[in-house]
Amino acid sequence: MKLLSNILILLLFVLTFLSCSPDTKTLEERLQAVLDENIADIDGRGVSAAIIMPGKPIWKGVAGISHDTVNISPDMLFAIGSITKNFVATLTLKLAEEGKLSLEDSLHSWLPAYPHIDSTITIRQLLNHSSGIYMFWSNQQIWDDLIKDRTKIWTPDEVLSYIKKPYNFEPGEGFRYSNTNYLLMAMIIEKATGSNLSTEFRERFWKPLEIDNAYLSIEEEIPDNLAHVFGDNFNDDGSVQDLTYLPRASHESIGYGCSGLFMTAEDLAVWCNALFEGKVLQSQSLDEMFEFREIGFGRRNRGIGLGVERFVKRMSSGERAVGHTGANIGTSASMVHLPDHHISVVVMINSFNHDCSQAIRTDLITTVLKENGTIGIIPYFDFMPWGVMMIAGVLFIIIIIATLVRKRRKYRVS
Repeated sequence: MKLLSNILILLLFVLTFLSCSPDTKTLEERLQAVLDENIADIDGRGVSAAIIMPGKPIWKGVAGISHDTVNISPDMLFAIGSITKNFVATLTLKLAEEGKLSLEDSLHSWLPAYPHIDSTITIRQLLNHSSGIYMFWSNQQIWDDLIKDRTKIWTPDEVLSYIKKPYNFEPGEGFRYSNTNYLLMAMIIEKATGSNLSTEFRERFWKPLEIDNAYLSIEEEIPDNLAHVFGDNFNDDGSVQDLTYLPRASHESIGYGCSGLFMTAEDLAVWCNALFEGKVLQSQSLDEMFEFREIGFGRRNRGIGLGVERFVKRMSSGERAVGHTGANIGTSASMVHLPDHHISVVVMINSFNHDCSQAIRTDLITTVLKENGTIGIIPYFDFMPWGVMMIAGVLFIIIIIATLVRKRRKYRVS
């Protein structure tokens, strides 16, 4: 048994040596390679990414195509989809700091009664998706009605008319992701401030943080420097076409509060780092945001807080990681912060391809952590060369078989 232990230790040492062959490329070159390789291998079309690391300038990288022969550039805007929820949750906590509302306020304190919505549900339960309120997005009828006039701007009351019976748990007792929660939260914010989301974002967040490239659809005009997006959801024959400037007011308006922001990767990274490094909210409010409800088990364990997610550890080399993901027509985006390392990573692609954006996100994080010498043990084999992994597997099997044979011979002799 001691011999087996010594062999395994030696094997681990050899594997580590083999897998850590010298890399003469700079960190910037390795990060760029992550973008280039994943866009090529997983068909992500184009990507814009940004990373903030302590003591270093913001790294910005792009790869792939926007449209025709136009490459993605760092100043291009992407729709960040549900990452917008993080901004709405942060604004809510900011208003709570000012005494304009409380996380324990119930809906009946702010809004009229709506069918299938329990008015005793609290703001906290909206923000952490424990309200049980039906996701209007899941009602096919709203999509059927939406495509009849894509230029129509829907009111929140019209959207709420598509709500069905709540999910099968009492408020606060379960979890079910629902865009309806953040539509209701946006309505409450408007009542509490006498203003709208875009104005509050700009005055409270964009100006203090010097974020120059953030726009909320419907309420603000989106500049033309968009990364072009493609899809088949604006036509009947299923053909893929450029959807960038086609009418989408109906789509954007039903997502008020839960989606709608357009940003550059750099400005989203600035936001991510400022928020999670304590430059936006008071520490007590940040603690409230990080009160996570446990979701899933084992390797799939993650947590849902107030407009924030604690990601599965295998995504971040075993390190603690928080943030949010999002998608919109033809886009997929990720915003991740590693609190223990003060690192923020943002990835945006102009393709509805979550596999690609997730692969880029994970590889960027792994590359930065390896540079810092703080790579976790959980995904050790994720970055080990496949040839080394195969050799390791074969040697391990040989050792086990040899040990069993040795034991069997010893038994026979005895």
